[in-house]
Amino acid sequence: MKKEQRMTQILLLCYLILLTWIILFKLQLPTDGWIEYRSVNLIPFGASVVIDGAIDFREIFNNVWIFLPFGLYLGMLKPAWSFGRKLLAVVALSVTYEVLQYVLAIGASDITDVITNTLGGAAGLLLFMGLFRLGKDKTHVVLNRVALVGTILIFGSVFVVLFLSTP
Repeated sequence: MKKEQRMTQILLLCYLILLTWIILFKLQLPTDGWIEYRSVNLIPFGASVVIDGAIDFREIFNNVWIFLPFGLYLGMLKPAWSFGRKLLAVVALSVTYEVLQYVLAIGASDITDVITNTLGGAAGLLLFMGLFRLGKDKTHVVLNRVALVGTILIFGSVFVVLFLSTP
């Protein structure tokens, strides 16, 4: 199980690097030159997700979806932690990203993002719990293999888009 635990830690690190690049750097390279932007929205599901008078469910879905793996990884790496403690770790990571966006002036800090990221992390935790009930110890092996393939595909796609696409 040590080998699986180590693989999960490495995959989590890759995920966090990608998550940081997505949330903080908006899929840009440092050479692209960031525009300084800073705002705070403390009204849940307010103006930040309303486009042309309608709620942008795509943004909400993306925030849920992108934090789902974090819940899975927490479930795998911290089985002794209570659900509440794991959920608190999800909230802490989300709040950290929102604060960093504000401090670094590279985005909008939004309570809606914290809520939807937390929902995604909770969904990942619940998914792990369900899968673990079905697969027991095989769950870690299967999830690590799926995560490894996903990580390779994502990093491969990023490489193609960044370095092989024509300007």
